[in-house]
Amino acid sequence: MESDDVDRVMAAPSVSIQADPFDSAAEVARITAAHPGRIGAVVTFAGLCRDESGRLAALELEHYPGMAEAEIARVAGEAAARWPLQAVRVIHRHGLMAPGDGIVLVVTASSHRVAAFEAASFLMDYLKTRAPFWKREHLSDGSVGGWVEATAADDAAAEKWAGG
Repeated sequence: MESDDVDRVMAAPSVSIQADPFDSAAEVARITAAHPGRIGAVVTFAGLCRDESGRLAALELEHYPGMAEAEIARVAGEAAARWPLQAVRVIHRHGLMAPGDGIVLVVTASSHRVAAFEAASFLMDYLKTRAPFWKREHLSDGSVGGWVEATAADDAAAEKWAGG
């Protein structure tokens, strides 16, 4: 095998949709232990619930079980096909999140930092704009707000990946 081919040897992307909090350090440790000496870069992104300057008490996330996992796994597989990765791990939570709670974790590992950064960015742009989740705000005044849509900036960021 050529070295570029070796860089592309990877287990299937790992995707979890869960209510429980995640442990970023434990996820990175699992990945690096599974690929000793082959990983040169690990990029992690942990998305947290914000309080929106005190306006937000919580964020509620809903999904279709089974469909969400399959769709995120499909896109994680696309990332693995586009960049030489050893591992991809995506965890997305559902349920009610308080400000400061972790919502999403993306971990990408590669021999090369650029591949790890680009793959993580690609996955987050997808998760922000097209993942099958619905978010509803619970406001500090006790009322329930509307469903949150992707912003124009999120959509524009995702467009840079169109066309492979």
